[in-house]
Amino acid sequence: MNNEFSNKQIFAIGLMLFALFLGAGNIIFPPFLGQQAGSNIWIAVAGFLVTGVGLPLLAVIAVGKVGNLQTLAGRVHPVFGIVFTIIIYLAIGPFFGIPRTATVTFEVGVLPFLSESAAQSFLPLAILSVIFFGVSAWLALNPTKLVDRIGKIITPILLTVLVILVGKSFLSPLGPISNPAEAYETHSFFNGFIEGYLTMDTIGGLVFGIVIISAIKGLGITKKEAVTSAVAKAGIIAAIGLALVYLSLTYIGATSVNEVGMLDNGGAILSASTKILFGNVGSIILALTITLACLTTSVGLISSCAQYFSQQVPAFSYKAIVFILAIFSTIIANFGLSKLISISLPVLSFIYPLAITLIVVSFFHKYFNGYSAVYAGSMLAAGIFSLIDALTAAGFNLGGITEITSLLPLSAQGIGWLFPALIGALIGFAYGKATEKVSQTDRSMVDIDID
Repeated sequence: MNNEFSNKQIFAIGLMLFALFLGAGNIIFPPFLGQQAGSNIWIAVAGFLVTGVGLPLLAVIAVGKVGNLQTLAGRVHPVFGIVFTIIIYLAIGPFFGIPRTATVTFEVGVLPFLSESAAQSFLPLAILSVIFFGVSAWLALNPTKLVDRIGKIITPILLTVLVILVGKSFLSPLGPISNPAEAYETHSFFNGFIEGYLTMDTIGGLVFGIVIISAIKGLGITKKEAVTSAVAKAGIIAAIGLALVYLSLTYIGATSVNEVGMLDNGGAILSASTKILFGNVGSIILALTITLACLTTSVGLISSCAQYFSQQVPAFSYKAIVFILAIFSTIIANFGLSKLISISLPVLSFIYPLAITLIVVSFFHKYFNGYSAVYAGSMLAAGIFSLIDALTAAGFNLGGITEITSLLPLSAQGIGWLFPALIGALIGFAYGKATEKVSQTDRSMVDIDID
């Protein structure tokens, strides 16, 4: 097998990964951040890039180093590795992530063009979801061709549309950069940090890793070191692309206030801005951007889930699971975007902190000798407090428990689990170190007895 890869090949894989990450949320969040941050835009963007680009990149590299998510999560415990991986794939796959790509495409890319009576009917979403997931399934049928189909064809089209949108905004700015909103006057970096955290791309990075590894092996690259290197380089290319898109879209938001006013969400900001920049053609440009972004994300998620579940359940082939996922997602999508979000928020509130903790701890693996206790301690602590957040998000009244957890550092920002996770890791390290010394002592005593 050839274990050398060309820069052209890695660039194509990097473009594919960029397109897989770039979903509707990634396009909608930055303009809103720009409006809120105003003149503090660059400080806020710096925080956004840490969690919106940095963590997803680390997720892809972490999976690339070990081969798959289950192996990575298995460092906590083999059973946990299986259960956690299944939950991750189901959550970001058929139960939420995949169906959402069609519902967002419909609401941003199709709904604005419908009459009021047609918008109230269930048929447009039903027809759109069937076509959307039919195309997604066809593109995902052969994972080794994803580089050619997405990295070399769809991504350049998506980038061209984005360049047209962003280029016009730089050549003919909507207006001056506005003043920051109250929340961004003093805490711009951290608010941007939280906005990037909400993109959910860190979980996406964990599941996209298997697609990237498959694409790399499809080039004949099988040596572990070569695969890891290729994954890291492709990840960096994707990260650079995402960073440039975020910087540009945030700028559009920051300069839009005088023309469109302060709006409630990035989708409305982009819609209003594109109409001013391009007239009625702006709605078409935005619809095309959102549709392509959602399509590539859908394909990546279907392929990732199909590869994983076909390995776990050999009775079902990869292609069979692709069609099962497409059909199931079509059904779920027709419940509507609002219903999907309301159901998924508590689940994501629980698993996202666990995903971040697992990724970050894995990069210190060699420094704590790979003690499973470190993984278990940090994940247990993060899990307890993220579960409290999830139950609260689901509407449960936990009374005094919520009052106690609100005293934790950064709890007001939604990451109160961070400090307990750190303490759990330190306790796990102390336990691992102690038990290692005990086992070494016991082994020495046995050796003496034998002698």
